[in-house]
Amino acid sequence: MSDAYWIGVDLGGTKILAGLFDDEMKSLGRAKEATPPPEAGPSAVFERIDKAVAMVLAETGVAAGSVRGLGFGIPGQIKPGTLMVKFAPNLDWRDVDLSAHLPKAWTWPTFIENDVRIGTFGEWRHGSAKGAKNVLGIFAGTGVGGALIINGKLYHGFNFNAGEIGHIIVHWRKGKSLEDIAGRRSMMRYAASLLADAPKRVRKEWKGVELDAVKSSQLADFFEKDDPIAVQLVDSAAKALGAAIGGLINLLSPEVIVLGGGVAGALGEGFRERIWEIATRYTLPGAADGVKFVPAQLEDDSGIIGAAAYAKERAESAGETSETRKKR
Repeated sequence: MSDAYWIGVDLGGTKILAGLFDDEMKSLGRAKEATPPPEAGPSAVFERIDKAVAMVLAETGVAAGSVRGLGFGIPGQIKPGTLMVKFAPNLDWRDVDLSAHLPKAWTWPTFIENDVRIGTFGEWRHGSAKGAKNVLGIFAGTGVGGALIINGKLYHGFNFNAGEIGHIIVHWRKGKSLEDIAGRRSMMRYAASLLADAPKRVRKEWKGVELDAVKSSQLADFFEKDDPIAVQLVDSAAKALGAAIGGLINLLSPEVIVLGGGVAGALGEGFRERIWEIATRYTLPGAADGVKFVPAQLEDDSGIIGAAAYAKERAESAGETSETRKKR
């Protein structure tokens, strides 16, 4: 059995998922905890993370001293190379230094990164983009996030915001971003306005549905039934995603484009094919030749696998490990 283990934590707005992996990134165990409400603060969040980590270590029988590093994805902006979270809206964190909240029992180095970058990193190292050098990751779920691997490295850009595809403006007259059209939260806001003017038979199908709480699977069910509201929402999302991806192919020339997230996963292959059909309308001649447009392979585990793999890569660099430990 391996004597080096890695922990990945996926910190979401509603749940915390922790996973333990061996040196080959084979999953050994996982644990889940509910994310405390934003008003509870970072300390309460780390109490839950610590509990999930303790559970997965107990479940697998792995000693804490055998853990070589822990990584986790933050749903917001971070300062790379540090434990500083600049802004995480779902958690209501602004300029939070996580080094002050790490449990004292954690003797391993800890690394953080934006959650979508972590998911893309996982797909690049161990999923559908494995072996590629230039990757565009797009995750369409509650919102729309993105990340870039350029020349075999996770790319942050000058101000550390590279990859934020959801904030590309795709309707310049109205100032609408991609996320405004293809993110589930925004789609449901649009659904409310469409339903207000819809025929009675259509409104009847949505009666009793709490739009703010609609899941991706429910949206997919409506779409499969040819519900006109869902069809319009999904078609608009596919067109917006396709237009954005076509432009990014012209700009970046990626080798692989990975599409993940709850909405994309629930709508499946037909949704992906429609997006690609639109995207290729906007690419330069030959620009899309050989480009792979693939679904995320790791699904719900992309966050914990990516976080563990990211921690391993960072920790195996002696300079990064010493830097993180000094900050702690």
